[in-house]
Amino acid sequence: MRLRALLDTDALGLKLLGGEDELDRSVRGVMTTDLRDPSRYLSGGELVLTGLAWRRDADDSEPFVRLLVQSGVSALAAGEAELGSVPEDLVLACVRHRLPLFAVHESVAFATITEHVVRQVSGERAGDLAAVVDRHRRMMTSGPAGGGPDVVLDLLGSDLDLRAWVLSPTGRPVAGSKAAGPALPAEVCARLAAEHLAATRAGRRAPHRVPVAGSTYSVFPVRAGARTPQAVGVSREVRETVLSDWLLVVEADAGDWAEERLDLLYGVTQLIAVERDRRDAARTVRRRLAQEVLELVQTGAAPAEIAARLRVAAPVLLPGLGAAPHWQVVVARVEWEDGTAETGPVAQSLLEEILVDPHATGPEHSDRIAVAHTGDEAVALVPLPAVSTEHDGSETGVLADALLESVREPLSAGLDGDGRVTLGVSAAVHSAEGLRGALEEARHARRVAAARPGRVCAAGHQELASHVLLLPFVPDDVRRAFTARLLDPLRDYDRRHRAELIPTLEAFLDSDGSWTRCANRLHLHVNTLRYRVGRIEQLTGRDLSRLEDKLDFFLALRMS
Repeated sequence: MRLRALLDTDALGLKLLGGEDELDRSVRGVMTTDLRDPSRYLSGGELVLTGLAWRRDADDSEPFVRLLVQSGVSALAAGEAELGSVPEDLVLACVRHRLPLFAVHESVAFATITEHVVRQVSGERAGDLAAVVDRHRRMMTSGPAGGGPDVVLDLLGSDLDLRAWVLSPTGRPVAGSKAAGPALPAEVCARLAAEHLAATRAGRRAPHRVPVAGSTYSVFPVRAGARTPQAVGVSREVRETVLSDWLLVVEADAGDWAEERLDLLYGVTQLIAVERDRRDAARTVRRRLAQEVLELVQTGAAPAEIAARLRVAAPVLLPGLGAAPHWQVVVARVEWEDGTAETGPVAQSLLEEILVDPHATGPEHSDRIAVAHTGDEAVALVPLPAVSTEHDGSETGVLADALLESVREPLSAGLDGDGRVTLGVSAAVHSAEGLRGALEEARHARRVAAARPGRVCAAGHQELASHVLLLPFVPDDVRRAFTARLLDPLRDYDRRHRAELIPTLEAFLDSDGSWTRCANRLHLHVNTLRYRVGRIEQLTGRDLSRLEDKLDFFLALRMS
């Protein structure tokens, strides 16, 4: 559709502020954003809608407009609700760059404009999609009357007899149609997400065909501008999107579909992307709160000032909570092999997803997560509504190992051969005074995780008070020499005689040197165990009754 058609649609109430000579430009999609730099999510031809939350002063308009023009957008529409009118500096910047600019009256919802554009663009491609959207206009409205992704998926079931689901990039169910029946098993969701991430990283064109558990699924990425099969191949910004895209999954093999049917599904992904944009917009307040607290902590602000910010954050993140919560800090970092700079926004989006309860469904469960980013790092403030330990002293907040349990498989597939995700988790603190220490603790734990092998690693504060903290930082040559000196004689003997000295040593140390417990564990007579331990001592020149030698063997086994 043309920009001129938007201006001629009275129901949209758009007012042209500049760009009269450019009204014959085509509009191929729509995106709502308040990011200072939304270019990574643009592919060209969009009408960009903004509430101007990105603008802090007049100097912000020029770089924002320049980025839009470089991304090839068709026009900009600015809402008047935030500032009362569109600032003159933004008007002048658009004139300089020949970017058409519309003012959106405060009475007009962005959802109304989005619906209109999607319906018109999709209608030019496939009349059936336009009819579907027209029959279910309220799916795009906000508030209780709107249906969100579930209504869109119900359309696929009722109109096209397709079972469909929306998944997060880590495989968490976001929505499902009534026709889809029971939720997909967790292992199937993880497999679908992993296959999608791997296919995207490998440059394979969507939809991605995934056979799993006796069924064949087709996976479509949900992102702004995903309009045609050509638009959803690997872009130059794939690293910024692969870890944040939602996925539309249909139980069907789309390999034999006609172009019209594929276009219909790509149009549906664009409708779902509107709901995704709405969810991201809802995170703006929480992100700002986290950013403010992080800046205060890093600049050494007084605890009273930090406490005041935390009191503001608490009711936003945990509505109805009477007392101030305890807080944990989680730090995440995404690193690419070639050292790509400024990965903080990617880590921020990913950490927001990882911190959602993996058993929760729907997009609203991220409402209690506040994540900021600085440089290459994302920092999350996690509120705990109760005391962070049980009566027996066990932790009840965020645990490092559990954090990645359900997302390790898909993330490893998405990062394979190119990147890493590392996380660190602090202990819970209950005051502003403890927040700086919690931040440093989480950062140090993340460095411990980064020293480990693997694409996806996490470490918790518990490990900072044990030998685990030290082992990753031992140089490789020292590690090899130490373990070889102690363990190679035992390995050589095991190869020649099948004596199982290494397993015996491990079991003996795990049993705290107890002959009886170790013999029972290995199903050996105590005399046989004594013979093996004696052989270990003879081959290594060590004495397993001495604490120092036990400790050396323990560390050697851990480092091997």
